[in-house]
Amino acid sequence: MTIDKETLAQEALGLLQQLISIPSFSEEEDETAEAIDVWLKKFGVDTKRQYNNIYAFNKHYDENKPNLLLNSHHDTVKPNSAYTKDPFHPHIEDGKLYGLGSNDAGGALCSLLATFVHFYEREDLKYNIIMSATAEEEDAGDKSISALLPILPEIDVAIVGEPTQMQLAIAEKGLVVFEGKVEGTPSHAAHPNTNNAIYNAIEVLEWFKNYQFDKVSDVLGPVKMTVTQIEAGSQHNVVPAHVDLVIDTRVNDCYSNEEIYDILKREAPCELRPRSLNLSSSSIAIDHPLVQSGIALGRETYGSPTLSDQAELSCQSLKLGPGHSPRSHSADEFIYVHEVEEAVGLYIAILGGFLLSQ
Repeated sequence: MTIDKETLAQEALGLLQQLISIPSFSEEEDETAEAIDVWLKKFGVDTKRQYNNIYAFNKHYDENKPNLLLNSHHDTVKPNSAYTKDPFHPHIEDGKLYGLGSNDAGGALCSLLATFVHFYEREDLKYNIIMSATAEEEDAGDKSISALLPILPEIDVAIVGEPTQMQLAIAEKGLVVFEGKVEGTPSHAAHPNTNNAIYNAIEVLEWFKNYQFDKVSDVLGPVKMTVTQIEAGSQHNVVPAHVDLVIDTRVNDCYSNEEIYDILKREAPCELRPRSLNLSSSSIAIDHPLVQSGIALGRETYGSPTLSDQAELSCQSLKLGPGHSPRSHSADEFIYVHEVEEAVGLYIAILGGFLLSQ
């Protein structure tokens, strides 16, 4: 089946509008999974399903070839209270397609699905293509891509669809969320106390505000620590025994998550415990043929500060997709129609240069 790029782009937009209209919060993606499955089957694709993860292999899969994974997610966060438009009503105004999940990451997902359909029946590919539309990305759930990867063949390289304005995010920061505890002496507020945990926290907060890790990445810049939550006390006349902190730590490619934890255990002025050390930084070599194919088409490279399903991959991976990251999780989320239309053509061109080159 040969379908021109313009038709595929319109098919991608149609699917995106359908997905927007179906609530698909993390762990509640049953109906969007079904819609994606039906859409692929319309083009003759042999699909498979694990939980709410839909995946497929190119028609002429050859186990002797290396594997390229195309991945994006179909779950969304819940709409925030600042929405003025119906988050589940896909509609176009002034060239913008509005709706929850349009930018993060529906535009990328639907464009990648269209691209997979374009290459599905080709017999002359240098790599096999595996397409996966995955669930539970927003909450890093246990039925996300992390559950799918163990049943897939070994992946050699991947494109993860997220909003990058179709520029080449060749590296992505990892994430460690630390829970901190600042200790003190509990007491009645009416009596003297030189070891007030809340006052002790002032110095600790200043330390996190000012601390800098030595190694700065050429692509991702410095490691960034941000105190994002603080909690203490239960009533007005009791000095609490401790103050609880949450520290969001974005890790560059100069450190492993374990190294960051080791450094902070030695140097931080409070007790720290990581929630997980599994969400590591990701990257792909700038001289990788996939990246070079994009550069040849005028795409620029950069490092991304935001986390994606790349953190679950052990292979080299590239983050690439239509849309603009600051729109993600915003009120009245949208993606420009032309961004999706252009993305299908660019994905096909970049992959053509990589999969079909001699």
